[in-house]
Amino acid sequence: MQVRGTIMQHECVFIILGATGDLTKRKLIPAIYKMIISGVIARFAIIGVSVDDMTMQQVFDQARVFVPDIREVVWDRMIQSSYYHRMDFNDHAAYGQLNVLIHSVEEKNQLASNRLFYLATMPHHFMVITQQLAAHGVVQKCAELCNTVQHTWQRIVYEKPFGDSLASSRQINEAIAQVFDERQVFRIDHWLGKELVGNIALARFTNRIFEPLWHAEHIESVQIIGSERIGIEGRGQFYDAYGTLKDMVQNHLLQLLALVAMEDPVHFTADYLRDAKATVLSKVTIDNVVLGQYDGYQEELGVRPQSQTDTFAALKISIDTPRWQGVPFYMKAGKFLEKKEAAIHIKFKPVKCLLDICPTDTNYLTINIQPHEGMYLTLNAKKPGVFNDVTPINMHFSHAALFGPNTPAAYEVLLADVLRGDQCAFVRADEIDFAWGIIQQISNKQVPLHRYARGSAGPDALVSLDPERKIIWKT
Repeated sequence: MQVRGTIMQHECVFIILGATGDLTKRKLIPAIYKMIISGVIARFAIIGVSVDDMTMQQVFDQARVFVPDIREVVWDRMIQSSYYHRMDFNDHAAYGQLNVLIHSVEEKNQLASNRLFYLATMPHHFMVITQQLAAHGVVQKCAELCNTVQHTWQRIVYEKPFGDSLASSRQINEAIAQVFDERQVFRIDHWLGKELVGNIALARFTNRIFEPLWHAEHIESVQIIGSERIGIEGRGQFYDAYGTLKDMVQNHLLQLLALVAMEDPVHFTADYLRDAKATVLSKVTIDNVVLGQYDGYQEELGVRPQSQTDTFAALKISIDTPRWQGVPFYMKAGKFLEKKEAAIHIKFKPVKCLLDICPTDTNYLTINIQPHEGMYLTLNAKKPGVFNDVTPINMHFSHAALFGPNTPAAYEVLLADVLRGDQCAFVRADEIDFAWGIIQQISNKQVPLHRYARGSAGPDALVSLDPERKIIWKT
């Protein structure tokens, strides 16, 4: 269907399946609000879909606390442009009723048929929703020109986690491939919308001081950390079905690994970028794993009394490519650890030291994703007043200090990318497959589960990843 040129890129119906959940209230509605304020979206409607007996007014009332400094005119406009459809995702007939509602909303609001479907549901709903959206014509398979500015579009966003195993993720991807075109599918990992994650490739490929050094000849090790000081925060039933390996490592940390370790993409476009990331994930070997569970986890609400779910995971990984031959990659993630940190620490090899007192450590490039977003380059410099004694100093880029504190949040960035049809920051089916394959490698090892105290650095067994103490866990 051809309509009014580029204007339709700024109009859209958001159909949120799972509209009464926390994700919608905490992230999606605030992101849409910011997109309206910033002018990313000009004309819109919102359709919330869930099995709960609620109204969109109630959903907005609960979301309000997550939107600071509300402009009442904009907020009221969002509420007035919102509709609620109560349905069970397993009720096939209800999808036909949803389709009638969407057409009615588009006609009432004089909107082009641009439809953004967001599956803010548990992954076990993905297959039935996918199949029934297609079967009832709610979402039609992308035609040759459907992602151009001259044509309307229908795009589907799948929230993480994408499945709960290699087998389940393959089933979902096979169901998607049968009815949709990959160009209209957006598998979200919200970390890829964070500003400093977006800076990983940019910093590497646009700075002469980094790219020539980005391989085994100059890099000694890489650490990728995603630690939290909080516990499971009342999400016991969900978390106990996944754990840290499936909830953090499978998507967030492995995506960071792929961005750090990938070869130069032919062009910086979605297909080439995802080709490069998929190649990295296909070459990963697990050398060692330490899993842990914090004291008291089994007493948490919603957790099985004898649960063996991991709340801590640390990995030593090798990447079988010439660029990374012999370079260990270390990952660490978990709940109730001593500090909140999401960061990448790249440790460079030492240079030959000609001084009487040589540095105890070498140079690092740190990409701090949260909190205190920024980059730090650790150099060695002379101590004041001492000729041949050195001390490490940080060359520091603070994102908030330079750009201010109000840069777009991850979901705002990613939803805007979906509107544009830009898949660079979204995960392709083969990446998902390779990532779950890595988790399967770990499951096959039958790794023991170690206890650790809340607020600690993790289990004592963490030292087994580096028994010769060649690395220092950066903090």
